[in-house]
Amino acid sequence: MTMPTPGTAAPAFTMDGDTGPISLGEFAGKKLVLYFYPKDDTPGCTNEGKAFSALKADFDAADTVVVGVSRDSVASHAKFRAKHGLTVRLGSDPGDVTEAYGTWVEKSMYGKKYMGIERATFLIGRDGKIAELWGKVKVPGHAEAVLAAAQALA
Repeated sequence: MTMPTPGTAAPAFTMDGDTGPISLGEFAGKKLVLYFYPKDDTPGCTNEGKAFSALKADFDAADTVVVGVSRDSVASHAKFRAKHGLTVRLGSDPGDVTEAYGTWVEKSMYGKKYMGIERATFLIGRDGKIAELWGKVKVPGHAEAVLAAAQALA
């Protein structure tokens, strides 16, 4: 499945979160940042979660909710949040959300191929459409770039 592109409707989803169920419908009329990351408590994912959490007040001021998504369990998310003081919501995807957003991809490490989550971020507008997409994300400076786009989006 390919990633939805800017201007198209964001795929609907419902998944368990570490603070309760999370669905696209609950964000109607708000802006939503949906960021996909490979695994709780790994260096890049921890830095990304901390960066988005550090900017939570700014995202709130921009009427934008931030949700991180991985295939880790709700229990893993709760430990991850507590250990690192994360303030963003974390969704536990059973598989259909990463598939719908095209972030479940074949990866390669040391010559071995495997399936995993591509680090990608979607900014979804108040109208439920993808406003902006960042694929193959590099963590340094990323949360700030997403915040700037959210602030610029009406």
